Amino acid sequence: MMLFLNVLERPVPLEGQPVDPELRKSWGWWKVKKWTVHILNRLYTRFGDLKLRNPENKAFAQMFQKSYAGRILECHLNLLGVIHVGGYLPDRVTNLILQYLSSSISKNGMYTLLQPQLDVLLFEIVFPLMCFNDNDQKLWEEDPHEYVRKGYDIIEDLYSPRTASMDFVSELVRKRGKENLRKFIQFIVEIFKRYDEAPVEYKPYRQKDGALLAVGALCDKLKQTEPYKSELEHMLMQHVFPEFRSPVGHLRAKAAWVAGQYAHINFSDQNNFRHALLSVVSGLRDPELPVRVDSVFALRSFVEACSDLNEIRPILPQLLDEIFKLMNEVENEDLVFTLETIVDKFGEEMAPYALGLCQNLAAAFWRCMNTSEADDEADDPGALAAVGCLRAISTILESVSRLPHLFVQIEPTLLPIMRRMLTTDGQEVFEEVLEIVSYVTFFSPTISLDMWSLWPLMIEALADWAIDFFPNILVPLDNYISRGTAHFLTCKEPDYQQSLWNMISSIMADKNLEDNDIEAAPKLIEVVFQNCRGQVDHWVEPYLRITLDRLRRTEKSRLKCLLVQVIANAVYYNAALTLGILNKFCVTTEVFNLWFQLLQQVRKSGLQANFKREHDKKVCCLGLTSLLALPGEQLVGEALGRVFRATLDLLVAYMDQVAEAAKEEEAEDDDDDMDGFQTDDDDDDADGYDKEMGASAEDGDEADSIRLQKLAAQAKAFRANDDDDDDSDDDFSDDEEFQSPIDEVDPFVFFVDTVKGLQASDPMRFQNLTQTLNFHYQALAHGVAQHAEQRRAEIEKEKMEKASAAAAPS
Repeated sequence: MMLFLNVLERPVPLEGQPVDPELRKSWGWWKVKKWTVHILNRLYTRFGDLKLRNPENKAFAQMFQKSYAGRILECHLNLLGVIHVGGYLPDRVTNLILQYLSSSISKNGMYTLLQPQLDVLLFEIVFPLMCFNDNDQKLWEEDPHEYVRKGYDIIEDLYSPRTASMDFVSELVRKRGKENLRKFIQFIVEIFKRYDEAPVEYKPYRQKDGALLAVGALCDKLKQTEPYKSELEHMLMQHVFPEFRSPVGHLRAKAAWVAGQYAHINFSDQNNFRHALLSVVSGLRDPELPVRVDSVFALRSFVEACSDLNEIRPILPQLLDEIFKLMNEVENEDLVFTLETIVDKFGEEMAPYALGLCQNLAAAFWRCMNTSEADDEADDPGALAAVGCLRAISTILESVSRLPHLFVQIEPTLLPIMRRMLTTDGQEVFEEVLEIVSYVTFFSPTISLDMWSLWPLMIEALADWAIDFFPNILVPLDNYISRGTAHFLTCKEPDYQQSLWNMISSIMADKNLEDNDIEAAPKLIEVVFQNCRGQVDHWVEPYLRITLDRLRRTEKSRLKCLLVQVIANAVYYNAALTLGILNKFCVTTEVFNLWFQLLQQVRKSGLQANFKREHDKKVCCLGLTSLLALPGEQLVGEALGRVFRATLDLLVAYMDQVAEAAKEEEAEDDDDDMDGFQTDDDDDDADGYDKEMGASAEDGDEADSIRLQKLAAQAKAFRANDDDDDDSDDDFSDDEEFQSPIDEVDPFVFFVDTVKGLQASDPMRFQNLTQTLNFHYQALAHGVAQHAEQRRAEIEKEKMEKASAAAAPS
């Protein structure tokens, strides 16, 4: 430790220091200082807080805090003093020292050491670092693209003294606001005042820039603290908005950025909000590139905050045009985020622009990819912007999901991206591309032959390197089979059925793959059995064989349930055929014992441990019910009674779950209705954060109906719960997120009709069955029969309502 302190305290010799700043920061002396500060910061992070230390490090942590933490702080303050007198300190060293000081603020002993020098530190060192400087001016004039890149690059933030200064001020007012917030704000107000009073040629433009940066950085604190909270609109009108017309470019940019930070406050006069919005929009046409970029960034906040879209609607084409011009100039993911926000906000109103938007985003994507490949850097902004372009395309596709004809127009633009990026070239954007494939295959009127050409690419990727993306690949493969069933069944060049079998059988047999890795495989078999009912008899035995093989060595109950659901689906597909295959394999008793065992397992809470989702229960209901229709020689009396009782238990559990889900949905709708009465002032409440992060309740029912079709949610629904021992009740919510052919089948009606068929075809067998039922199961059977008739009436009513809605003039 003494060695580190000696290195920190030793003055750097002036002799031999390179004049060039780039060479100087890499000079040996400064590199030693930098790494020493780095190491001491790491030690402070590990041992500077006794609450965070491990018991075995207690003695060292106590010694470090008692003997060294304070001395390091003093050395750091001395080093920063060099800046105060105009000396040189490398940016990275300054950044690291300020990180140490920020960590010290919350610790009473360290803050006591800091306090005597706090005013000098805050007003004469930290604040000047926040101000626009000579280096900024040079970069602004000579390379505005690099200025923009540095301003929006998170890697640059790690080295930036300005970012570390903003963090220090934010931490100071957050942890020690009582004694420091008022003092700092008074200092900022004095700068505003001096700026306003000074003649044009003597205005402290750079200090005003730093003051605006401070106001933006303290946005969250000021929005929650009186008396500042009440004065924000006045402050914006008096000190921020006038800079939209500043002769100095960096102040115009900073005004746009600060306005964006405060776009969500409650403006008492909507004209002020409108003025700010129009000023930000004007900034999109500013002659200076950084002003245009900061204006687009701010626009995103204004679009989110805008309650009356009529403020933006008339200028929407112009906005899109300006954003795309800017995207042609600079690769920046924040530009794409703004575009995504606009599309999300306007929804189907984007239809007239959808094709143009996708064409522009596709062109921007290729530019970003080319830049990314040329730079070959892991954190390249071009790669980040490329992902943003694909996400924005997905948002557009979602917004026009109820206009299938648009997908026909958009598809040719997106095909080259999908074709290229479904290979190893697209590993960095594979998930985003799969989402686009999912949207196009789901919402297009039909799946084109061009889109079918992507099937082999996904199968190949899955076999080669993309097993981690299996849940994502499942979604488009499901769409191909469910929406293009005829082509899937009849096409032989390529043979889609065979390629699917090759892939699934290989994955299910792979002993190196964990249970979690292959969960999508049984789900795909389910998709085949449900969508190709009666048309793939020759695949039932092969799929059952690999399912049974995997079931024997499966450990996780989650995968066991999915594999048993394959058997349930096969029984529902063709009960006699499936039972014959199980008998042939001599596994019938073993399979049904396992199935009933999984059905009967309960968790600590008393809830069912397996088949948790509505969909899982329904599949089991349909499979077990299908067995009841088999003749007596295939399902003997004892087995018939066991299946009958298990089905009744399952139907009741399913009915309870559906009722509970309906109740929760109703409660959610009520909560959504209340959202309309909340304002930005509610941010002080504990719920403020959730409300901010949650979805808008706008267009409640309509949004809910669209949600049922979201393909992005499909992937989420197909993703399994890894923790088998999880005793939470929070696993019933993903049923409605994907669609399946059995959605149209009501399990209660299906059960009652099957039982009536049994009664009619074999009355004696039916009588023997009912005599074996105790009072409990007789009551359950009666309740299920009543519920089935109620459901039959509801279904008929829904059909009539749909028919009349379809017949009504638009």
